[in-house]
Amino acid sequence: MTRGERLAALAGECPGTLAVAVRGPGGAFGVNEDAELPLASVGKLLLLAEVAMSIEGGILDPSAPVPLADDDYCGGSGLLLGLSARTWSVADLALMTAAVSDNTATNALLRTLGLDRVNAAGAALGLTRTRLLDRIREPREPGHPPTFAVGTAAELAGLATLVAGSAGWQVQLREWMLASTDHTLVPALVRHDPEGSWLANKTGTDAGIRADVGLMGERAYAVLASGPPGSEDALAAAVRGVGLLVAG
Repeated sequence: MTRGERLAALAGECPGTLAVAVRGPGGAFGVNEDAELPLASVGKLLLLAEVAMSIEGGILDPSAPVPLADDDYCGGSGLLLGLSARTWSVADLALMTAAVSDNTATNALLRTLGLDRVNAAGAALGLTRTRLLDRIREPREPGHPPTFAVGTAAELAGLATLVAGSAGWQVQLREWMLASTDHTLVPALVRHDPEGSWLANKTGTDAGIRADVGLMGERAYAVLASGPPGSEDALAAAVRGVGLLVAG
Protein backbone atom coordinates (compact mmCIF):
# COMPACT_ATOMS: atom_id res chain seq x y z
CA MET A 1 0.00 0.00 0.00
CA THR A 2 1.39 3.39 -0.98
CA ARG A 3 1.65 6.30 1.47
CA GLY A 4 -1.26 8.00 -0.26
CA GLU A 5 -3.38 4.87 0.01
CA ARG A 6 -2.51 4.45 3.70
CA LEU A 7 -3.40 8.09 4.38
CA ALA A 8 -6.69 7.75 2.50
CA ALA A 9 -7.49 4.63 4.52
CA LEU A 10 -6.80 6.42 7.81
CA ALA A 11 -9.01 9.32 6.74
CA GLY A 12 -11.77 6.92 5.71
CA GLU A 13 -11.67 5.05 9.02
CA CYS A 14 -11.60 8.25 11.12
CA PRO A 15 -14.97 8.89 12.85
CA GLY A 16 -15.06 12.49 11.69
CA THR A 17 -12.59 14.56 9.69
CA LEU A 18 -8.87 13.85 9.51
CA ALA A 19 -6.86 16.73 8.06
CA VAL A 20 -3.16 16.28 7.34
CA ALA A 21 -0.46 18.47 5.79
CA VAL A 22 3.19 17.42 5.74
CA ARG A 23 6.07 19.40 4.23
CA GLY A 24 9.76 18.56 3.92
CA PRO A 25 12.17 15.94 2.57
CA GLY A 26 10.42 13.35 0.45
CA GLY A 27 7.83 15.82 -0.79
CA ALA A 28 4.58 17.21 0.50
CA PHE A 29 1.50 15.13 1.16
CA GLY A 30 -1.81 15.49 2.91
CA VAL A 31 -5.55 15.07 2.96
CA ASN A 32 -8.35 17.55 3.69
CA GLU A 33 -5.63 20.19 4.05
CA ASP A 34 -8.01 23.15 3.75
CA ALA A 35 -10.74 21.86 6.06
CA GLU A 36 -11.34 24.36 8.87
CA LEU A 37 -11.42 22.43 12.14
CA PRO A 38 -11.37 23.19 15.88
CA LEU A 39 -7.82 23.14 17.22
CA ALA A 40 -8.08 23.04 21.01
CA SER A 41 -4.68 23.99 22.47
CA VAL A 42 -2.86 23.85 19.13
CA GLY A 43 -4.24 27.38 18.75
CA LYS A 44 -1.78 28.46 21.46
CA LEU A 45 0.92 28.35 18.77
CA LEU A 46 -0.42 31.63 17.36
CA LEU A 47 -0.06 33.24 20.78
CA LEU A 48 3.45 31.86 21.26
CA ALA A 49 4.47 33.06 17.80
CA GLU A 50 3.37 36.61 18.58
CA VAL A 51 5.08 36.54 21.97
CA ALA A 52 8.32 35.38 20.29
CA MET A 53 8.08 38.01 17.53
CA SER A 54 7.33 40.77 20.04
CA ILE A 55 10.34 39.78 22.13
CA GLU A 56 12.60 39.80 19.06
CA GLY A 57 11.21 43.18 18.00
CA GLY A 58 11.84 44.73 21.41
CA ILE A 59 8.12 45.31 21.95
CA LEU A 60 7.86 42.81 24.78
CA ASP A 61 10.36 42.26 27.57
CA PRO A 62 10.65 38.53 28.33
CA SER A 63 11.49 39.35 31.95
CA ALA A 64 8.52 41.69 32.43
CA PRO A 65 6.38 40.57 35.38
CA VAL A 66 2.78 39.61 34.67
CA PRO A 67 0.55 39.46 37.77
CA LEU A 68 -2.12 36.78 37.38
CA ALA A 69 -5.67 38.12 37.48
CA ASP A 70 -8.41 36.09 39.14
CA ASP A 71 -10.08 35.69 35.75
CA ASP A 72 -6.92 34.18 34.25
CA TYR A 73 -7.18 31.05 36.37
CA CYS A 74 -8.63 28.15 34.44
CA GLY A 75 -8.96 24.41 34.95
CA GLY A 76 -7.79 21.78 32.54
CA SER A 77 -4.13 21.44 31.61
CA GLY A 78 -1.32 23.22 33.40
CA LEU A 79 0.46 23.78 36.69
CA LEU A 80 -0.36 27.30 37.78
CA LEU A 81 -3.56 26.28 39.54
CA GLY A 82 -1.39 24.32 41.96
CA LEU A 83 1.41 26.88 42.41
CA SER A 84 1.32 29.66 44.99
CA ALA A 85 3.15 32.45 43.12
CA ARG A 86 0.84 35.07 41.63
CA THR A 87 3.36 36.85 39.38
CA TRP A 88 5.40 35.31 36.58
CA SER A 89 7.56 36.71 33.78
CA VAL A 90 6.42 36.76 30.16
CA ALA A 91 9.04 34.10 29.36
CA ASP A 92 7.89 31.90 32.25
CA LEU A 93 4.29 32.04 31.06
CA ALA A 94 5.28 31.25 27.47
CA LEU A 95 7.33 28.25 28.57
CA MET A 96 4.45 26.93 30.68
CA THR A 97 2.06 27.41 27.75
CA ALA A 98 4.36 25.44 25.45
CA ALA A 99 5.61 22.76 27.83
CA VAL A 100 2.44 21.76 29.70
CA SER A 101 -0.20 23.71 27.75
CA ASP A 102 -0.99 25.74 30.87
CA ASN A 103 -4.43 27.31 30.43
CA THR A 104 -3.91 29.95 33.12
CA ALA A 105 -0.59 31.03 31.59
CA THR A 106 -2.28 31.21 28.20
CA ASN A 107 -5.04 33.46 29.51
CA ALA A 108 -2.53 35.76 31.23
CA LEU A 109 -0.54 36.16 28.01
CA LEU A 110 -3.69 36.67 25.94
CA ARG A 111 -4.85 39.37 28.34
CA THR A 112 -1.42 41.04 28.05
CA LEU A 113 -1.26 41.00 24.24
CA GLY A 114 -4.92 40.99 23.21
CA LEU A 115 -6.77 38.59 20.93
CA ASP A 116 -6.84 40.97 17.94
CA ARG A 117 -3.07 41.47 18.07
CA VAL A 118 -2.44 37.72 18.12
CA ASN A 119 -4.74 37.12 15.15
CA ALA A 120 -3.24 40.01 13.20
CA ALA A 121 0.23 38.56 13.73
CA GLY A 122 -0.99 35.17 12.56
CA ALA A 123 -2.53 36.69 9.44
CA ALA A 124 0.78 38.40 8.66
CA LEU A 125 2.40 34.95 8.73
CA GLY A 126 -0.19 33.62 6.27
CA LEU A 127 -2.65 32.16 8.76
CA THR A 128 -5.83 33.78 7.49
CA ARG A 129 -8.25 30.97 8.37
CA THR A 130 -6.36 29.86 11.47
CA ARG A 131 -7.32 32.13 14.36
CA LEU A 132 -8.25 32.40 18.01
CA LEU A 133 -11.90 32.97 18.82
CA ASP A 134 -11.71 33.41 22.57
CA ARG A 135 -9.61 32.87 25.67
CA ILE A 136 -9.48 29.46 27.36
CA ARG A 137 -12.62 28.64 29.35
CA GLU A 138 -13.41 25.63 31.53
CA PRO A 139 -16.28 25.04 31.17
CA ARG A 140 -17.34 26.73 27.92
CA GLU A 141 -20.92 27.94 28.32
CA PRO A 142 -23.57 28.37 25.56
CA GLY A 143 -23.09 32.16 25.48
CA HIS A 144 -19.35 31.88 24.79
CA PRO A 145 -17.68 31.48 21.38
CA PRO A 146 -18.05 27.82 20.40
CA THR A 147 -14.35 26.95 20.68
CA PHE A 148 -10.96 28.45 21.52
CA ALA A 149 -9.43 28.31 18.04
CA VAL A 150 -10.01 27.04 14.52
CA GLY A 151 -7.67 26.48 11.61
CA THR A 152 -6.48 24.38 8.70
CA ALA A 153 -3.76 21.79 8.42
CA ALA A 154 -2.25 23.56 5.40
CA GLU A 155 -1.78 26.85 7.25
CA LEU A 156 -0.48 25.20 10.40
CA ALA A 157 2.04 23.12 8.45
CA GLY A 158 3.18 26.41 6.96
CA LEU A 159 3.69 27.79 10.46
CA ALA A 160 5.61 24.66 11.46
CA THR A 161 7.83 25.15 8.41
CA LEU A 162 8.61 28.68 9.60
CA VAL A 163 9.54 27.33 13.03
CA ALA A 164 12.49 25.56 11.38
CA GLY A 165 13.99 28.92 10.38
CA SER A 166 16.93 30.80 11.89
CA ALA A 167 15.38 34.17 12.76
CA GLY A 168 15.40 35.00 16.45
CA TRP A 169 11.67 34.52 16.93
CA GLN A 170 11.73 31.24 15.03
CA VAL A 171 14.52 29.88 17.21
CA GLN A 172 12.68 31.00 20.35
CA LEU A 173 9.39 29.43 19.30
CA ARG A 174 11.17 26.21 18.37
CA GLU A 175 12.87 26.09 21.78
CA TRP A 176 9.53 26.48 23.51
CA MET A 177 8.01 23.71 21.36
CA LEU A 178 10.97 21.44 22.11
CA ALA A 179 9.92 21.67 25.76
CA SER A 180 6.52 20.11 25.04
CA THR A 181 5.84 17.19 27.35
CA ASP A 182 3.05 15.66 25.25
CA HIS A 183 4.31 13.10 22.75
CA THR A 184 1.15 10.98 22.86
CA LEU A 185 -0.21 11.79 19.38
CA VAL A 186 1.83 12.05 16.16
CA PRO A 187 5.09 10.59 17.59
CA ALA A 188 3.43 8.03 19.88
CA LEU A 189 4.11 4.98 17.69
CA VAL A 190 7.52 6.17 16.49
CA ARG A 191 10.61 5.22 18.51
CA HIS A 192 12.34 8.40 19.66
CA ASP A 193 14.15 10.07 22.53
CA PRO A 194 11.50 12.18 24.28
CA GLU A 195 14.21 14.50 25.61
CA GLY A 196 15.98 14.92 22.29
CA SER A 197 15.76 17.61 19.62
CA TRP A 198 14.05 15.41 17.00
CA LEU A 199 10.55 16.61 17.91
CA ALA A 200 9.23 20.13 18.52
CA ASN A 201 5.46 20.13 18.80
CA LYS A 202 2.25 21.45 20.29
CA THR A 203 -0.80 19.29 20.85
CA GLY A 204 -4.46 20.04 21.40
CA THR A 205 -7.04 17.80 23.06
CA ASP A 206 -10.68 18.39 23.92
CA ALA A 207 -13.96 16.55 23.53
CA GLY A 208 -13.99 15.35 19.93
CA ILE A 209 -10.58 16.92 19.14
CA ARG A 210 -7.10 15.47 18.80
CA ALA A 211 -4.51 17.66 17.08
CA ASP A 212 -0.72 17.88 16.82
CA VAL A 213 1.46 20.37 14.93
CA GLY A 214 5.22 20.59 14.80
CA LEU A 215 8.54 19.43 13.43
CA MET A 216 9.59 15.79 13.29
CA GLY A 217 13.19 15.84 12.21
CA GLU A 218 13.21 17.92 9.03
CA ARG A 219 9.53 17.43 8.31
CA ALA A 220 6.89 19.99 9.28
CA TYR A 221 3.48 18.53 9.96
CA ALA A 222 -0.05 19.39 11.02
CA VAL A 223 -2.48 16.60 11.88
CA LEU A 224 -5.99 17.56 12.98
CA ALA A 225 -8.78 15.15 13.84
CA SER A 226 -12.30 16.21 14.76
CA GLY A 227 -15.30 14.01 15.47
CA PRO A 228 -18.25 13.53 17.79
CA PRO A 229 -17.67 13.50 21.56
CA GLY A 230 -16.83 9.98 22.63
CA SER A 231 -14.72 9.28 19.54
CA GLU A 232 -11.46 10.51 21.10
CA ASP A 233 -9.74 7.10 21.19
CA ALA A 234 -10.42 6.54 17.49
CA LEU A 235 -9.32 10.07 16.65
CA ALA A 236 -6.07 9.57 18.55
CA ALA A 237 -5.50 6.27 16.75
CA ALA A 238 -5.89 8.01 13.39
CA VAL A 239 -3.44 10.77 14.37
CA ARG A 240 -0.91 8.20 15.60
CA GLY A 241 -1.25 6.27 12.38
CA VAL A 242 -0.40 9.42 10.45
CA GLY A 243 2.67 9.78 12.65
CA LEU A 244 4.11 6.62 11.14
CA LEU A 245 3.70 8.16 7.68
CA VAL A 246 5.34 11.41 8.80
CA ALA A 247 8.28 9.51 10.25
CA GLY A 248 8.58 7.29 7.18
